[in-house]
Amino acid sequence: MAYRLITQVVLVGTRVVGRAFAEAYKQASASSQYQRAQAKSGNGGGASGLASLSSGMTLDEACKILNVKPPQPGQANVEEVMERFKRLFDSNDPKKGGSFYLQSKILRARERLEAEVKPAIEKAAQEAEVKEGWNPKVYKDR
Repeated sequence: MAYRLITQVVLVGTRVVGRAFAEAYKQASASSQYQRAQAKSGNGGGASGLASLSSGMTLDEACKILNVKPPQPGQANVEEVMERFKRLFDSNDPKKGGSFYLQSKILRARERLEAEVKPAIEKAAQEAEVKEGWNPKVYKDR
């Protein structure tokens, strides 16, 4: 008699856990597909879409949070972004009565803008290196 009760409890528990797992998987899959669709439609795909997936924030949202203009293809306003970031991050310090949530949004906005500008900065540095040529530093033994 007791073994039947234990078997029923185990079967019902397994069913409940299985259904919960299946539902969680469906929700995670739908969320992932939605983020991919947003990344493709909002920024034209490419590196900016990947950055949006990792940070969960669009470029437009990041620019609004830090109150800066979107970066142009040939220009990078990194100094302005860092100045705004420092000011907003410090003013929202929880020790000073600010909000940790706002601080994290400001940090994610800075990371999103850096991810957008980083490939352009790396490309410019690479072009400058190619332009000046390869000059290795050679150390001679005495």
